[in-house]
Amino acid sequence: MKLAILSRAPQAYSTRRLRAAAIDRGHDVRVLNTLRFAIDLSGGEPDMQYRGEQLPDYDAILPRIGASITFFGLSVVRQFEQMDVYTPNTAAGIANSRDKLRSIQILSRHDIKIPGTMFVRDRADVLPAIEQVGGAPVVIKLLEGTQGIGVILAPDHHVAEAVIETLHSKRENVLIQQFIAESRGRDIRALVVGDRVVAAMRRRAVGNEFRSNVHRGGTTEVVDLDPAYAKVAVQSAQIMGLRVAGVDMLEGDDGPLVMEVNSSPGLEGIETATDLDVAGAIIDYIGSQVSFPDLDIRQRLTVSTGYGVAELLVREGAEIAGSTIHDSGLRERDIVVLTLTRGTTVIPNPNVSRTLEVNDRLLCFGKLEEMRDLIPARRRRRARPEVQPLPADPMTPGPPASD
Repeated sequence: MKLAILSRAPQAYSTRRLRAAAIDRGHDVRVLNTLRFAIDLSGGEPDMQYRGEQLPDYDAILPRIGASITFFGLSVVRQFEQMDVYTPNTAAGIANSRDKLRSIQILSRHDIKIPGTMFVRDRADVLPAIEQVGGAPVVIKLLEGTQGIGVILAPDHHVAEAVIETLHSKRENVLIQQFIAESRGRDIRALVVGDRVVAAMRRRAVGNEFRSNVHRGGTTEVVDLDPAYAKVAVQSAQIMGLRVAGVDMLEGDDGPLVMEVNSSPGLEGIETATDLDVAGAIIDYIGSQVSFPDLDIRQRLTVSTGYGVAELLVREGAEIAGSTIHDSGLRERDIVVLTLTRGTTVIPNPNVSRTLEVNDRLLCFGKLEEMRDLIPARRRRRARPEVQPLPADPMTPGPPASD
């Protein structure tokens, strides 16, 4: 395999480990500075140059895109995708994870538990938002923060309001997030590769610090990950569109709460804590995908005219409920069941003798017109208890209106 690691830091621990792991496995690997690419759109086919020269062919890339070069880095990854070069993390997946607000929106839509979170802009909405997530103390996060920078624990409403007002005055976007008291100063980092967690560690903050990031002086220890946490980590990475990811989770009373999904997770902390060859697991996965890549059929909705892929719900009272796949009549309607999801269990290529139950979800390929009547209705918003806002100080003027 000919592999390019996209990184501006060839001497960084993660880059060196990935390069060494690839060499140990006999692969041809180069570390390429992401900013030295030139995207060539002048020809009939997508192409690129590197340091002013024609880019040679590569089988795969491994993006290590820093936050400061997200826009250009995503453009480079996207161009490699156009050139049919394999990448475990697509440009769309990296973009999803890099935007903290968007990533939380995506995860919450797919029933992944997260700490209560609000995003507001007007000063009048700040106090009601704090109450909505459970009241003070409350966590305030900059959308662009990394490594724990821009994460503030406000002990009361007045401090929270003052901090948010100050950040808004500097045109910063912030999230207001529930403080999970039982997990204070402690979280789980799970390293996901493909469809499994290859390593996990617990991070603990030092002293009165509530942020557990290693860059903030936090300590690490190996953890025997509970299956529920492993499952949530894998689901979160795949929902974001990532095959290599670090998933950070709080240990809540009711189970894992996902904080963040990182598309370029550092390897030093987790390899040191677990003594596992995480870099090697990543390289092995990329090599296997180059040899026999997965096909995301959700991205191939129109294979031929009138055919596609859809997720169908077995509703209460549906004709197919209680019948086997063979007797359901789906095959006669030119519909093939690819996977069956029952609760949290996914059954690939289910046997035709399997009985369909109410609330089963079927990922099917077939005639779109035949499947239309079986597609689940659009989700409706759940009613939520009304939160009474705290009274505002009538003597305190609000900020001037702006676009």
